[in-house]
Amino acid sequence: MAQWFAAKSKHPDALVFFRMGDFFELFFGDAEAAATVLDIQLTARGEHAGQPIPMCGVPAHAADAYLLRLIRKGFRVAIADQVEDAKARSGKAPIRREVVRLVTPGTLTEEALLEGSRSNILLSVAPHDGRIGTAWIDISTGLFETAEVEPEGLARLLARLDPAEILAPADLALGEWQSRRVSVAVPDAPRRRLAEAFGVASLSAFGSFGDAEVAAAAAAIDYVRSTQAGKLPRLSHPAPQTVAGRMEMDASTRASLEIVRARDGTHAHTLLSVVDHTLTAAGARLLAEWLVAPLVDAGAIRNRQDGWRWLLENQEAARAIRTALRGSGDMARALARVSLGRGGPRDLAGLRDALAAAARCRAILTGPLPPLLSDAARALEPPQALVETLSSALAEPVPLRVDDSAIASGFDPQLDAERRLRDDSRRIIATMQLDYAQRFGVASLKIKHHQQLGYVIEVPAASAEKLRAFPELSLRQGTASGARLSTPELADLDRRIAEASDRAAARERAVFASLCGQVLAEAERLAACASALAALDVAQSCARLAEAARWCRPTVSDDPAFSIVAGRHPVVEAALAGRSAFVPNDCDLSGERRVLLLTGPNMAGKSTFLRQNALTVVLAQAGLPVPAEAASLGIVDRLFSRVGAADDLARGLSTFMVEMTETAAILHQAGPRSLVVVDEIGRGTATLDGLAIAWAVLEALHNAIRCRVIFATHFHELAGLSGELPRLAPHTMRIREYRGEIVFQHEVIRGAARRSFGVQVARLAGIPPAVVKRAASLLTSLEARAGNLTEGAALPLLAPSPTPAADPLREAIATIEPDRLSPREALQELYRLKELSAVAV
Repeated sequence: MAQWFAAKSKHPDALVFFRMGDFFELFFGDAEAAATVLDIQLTARGEHAGQPIPMCGVPAHAADAYLLRLIRKGFRVAIADQVEDAKARSGKAPIRREVVRLVTPGTLTEEALLEGSRSNILLSVAPHDGRIGTAWIDISTGLFETAEVEPEGLARLLARLDPAEILAPADLALGEWQSRRVSVAVPDAPRRRLAEAFGVASLSAFGSFGDAEVAAAAAAIDYVRSTQAGKLPRLSHPAPQTVAGRMEMDASTRASLEIVRARDGTHAHTLLSVVDHTLTAAGARLLAEWLVAPLVDAGAIRNRQDGWRWLLENQEAARAIRTALRGSGDMARALARVSLGRGGPRDLAGLRDALAAAARCRAILTGPLPPLLSDAARALEPPQALVETLSSALAEPVPLRVDDSAIASGFDPQLDAERRLRDDSRRIIATMQLDYAQRFGVASLKIKHHQQLGYVIEVPAASAEKLRAFPELSLRQGTASGARLSTPELADLDRRIAEASDRAAARERAVFASLCGQVLAEAERLAACASALAALDVAQSCARLAEAARWCRPTVSDDPAFSIVAGRHPVVEAALAGRSAFVPNDCDLSGERRVLLLTGPNMAGKSTFLRQNALTVVLAQAGLPVPAEAASLGIVDRLFSRVGAADDLARGLSTFMVEMTETAAILHQAGPRSLVVVDEIGRGTATLDGLAIAWAVLEALHNAIRCRVIFATHFHELAGLSGELPRLAPHTMRIREYRGEIVFQHEVIRGAARRSFGVQVARLAGIPPAVVKRAASLLTSLEARAGNLTEGAALPLLAPSPTPAADPLREAIATIEPDRLSPREALQELYRLKELSAVAV
């Protein structure tokens, strides 16, 4: 318990997983918290200050599964493991235990704790002289990048990276990301500390870094080292990034478009889920990075397009590459685990298979290649000696642990000898027994194992005297029936057999460590190879997307063009597959038509149209195919999507306040190269207030900001502004009225809606008929007074309900007293009711 208290004092804010034999045990408050989260039994072990010590535990072999549940609940876990061999300790002192690692959400490396297709980012934030320095690390892959942003740009970077853990000063506001904060301070001499971490005299070898970036990067390095018990994983050198090279999207835009994460927090029914045809975890991660950070460099976008277009046009090569990629492992994450000493045999096997896949892909990529593929081909040059070594060293099938005979027989002679001694002791003893019997001339000589004496030679008493003539034999024990003897050779064999299992395990670990050392010696080449395989996987995924559906290569330029022919919403289309066809629509925001005003009833498809065009821009600038027959798009530097209602009650913001806050962000941040898609601005307040706000915002977007806009509204009166706003193009959703009902056509056409059809939509939604009828009556009255809503003594909303007309049939039924009628009278009443019924009809 003294060891536990020492570990807890160093990590008071973490749960301590304390190794006790085959279990990790937790004590005191740690045990109570973990037992509740993990749903395991809370018991007690020993006493402290006269009180039982609460305790719970989990099996060491299944610890990862329990760690994952704790990490997802926001806990940090300190692993206190045994750091000495129980056999090697002196006396009766307890086995020494120390914290060997601090497991936190941003420092995970185990495959069981990570989502293969998602990056796991640790972000460090450091304010400095009015700027915000940021550095982000994914220790599971070695990624290390930095950037300096304006204070208002931090929220956009957080939304893009979606970090698992954030290192920041305690006084820095993080808004909705507050729960992921770990308060840290910037270390002294950050530039020197960062250079020392990478073994260089100056950071200038890696690029130009501002002081804020260096501070953030040094804090990140120190934190990672502290969680790994002083060790630093293999990291790429810090790479400064320019935020200006990426399309900017704020958090509400990303949430609205559901690019990689749906509103419910899952990854289903997102843009990524629809376009992802990758075959490897690394490829899926890279595709997600492309989608969350679209480019604003038309040349770089075309390079990505050229890569997948080559595979689309060379189908045989694409098929061969897909076959090769299916057999490759996750090189980047395996390499990270090896660098931290956590790599297992399957990590080395994954590296071996990935290197073999890289060699096959390199052989396929021949002839003139576009830049993306030629760059990949140059990196796909695996170190052949390492491939051969791993291929011959690892046993098949590859076990999970080193101690389960991970090294193949025949690879290391010393290991083979130790294994033979361990596994073939009977055969070795039998061979020695035959040799001794012949050498000493005693046919009845036996070698047997004795509990106290170990392996000894047993001979009958009649032969014992004869053997005294051999000086190499020593008497170990005499019995009435014979003698037990030994030789130096047999004593050495006895000792070696006893130690063979330990020596075999130690030698196997040494061989495995040597293999890991050879891997790390080629770490840079392996990392480059891993990146190339991921890029190749994304390229083939895009080619598969383009060949399997009506997806096209968009034309991307630096002019303000915006023309999409027969565009579709990729996620909605996928959801409708097999049930109904998606109705495609054109969208033209070019030149004189850059503001599209869209009116029409609810459920007609306005929001879908808005989102599909925003998603088309994201796909195009990420370098992917787009769901359209043709598209020509000028670069969008900032994308704003204000679609759907939401409140933020935790911050005391109503739905309308959230809407106005997001609208204010658009008006302050949008520029001429931006794309703005907004839906129903002004709906959360009184009709005239809402109309006035929508009108003013529309004018500002048209006249002052002069950006490309899709503006959906129920205020169809705004269509009348086309005379005052020359670049305003009114459009509406086509509907058809049939017998008082509306049929949605889901087509966008020129013109404006005559009315909103809200009552009809209410009927379709299942509002009770009486309420719908009352609403229709009120609507008629309101429309009649539309010229002056204050006219009259009472508004229709406040007027009493109309008195229902007289109903003779109901009145006749009410007067009948069935219990007093004779059969003839009842029949007469029935005929009378039938006549009244005919008159009513």
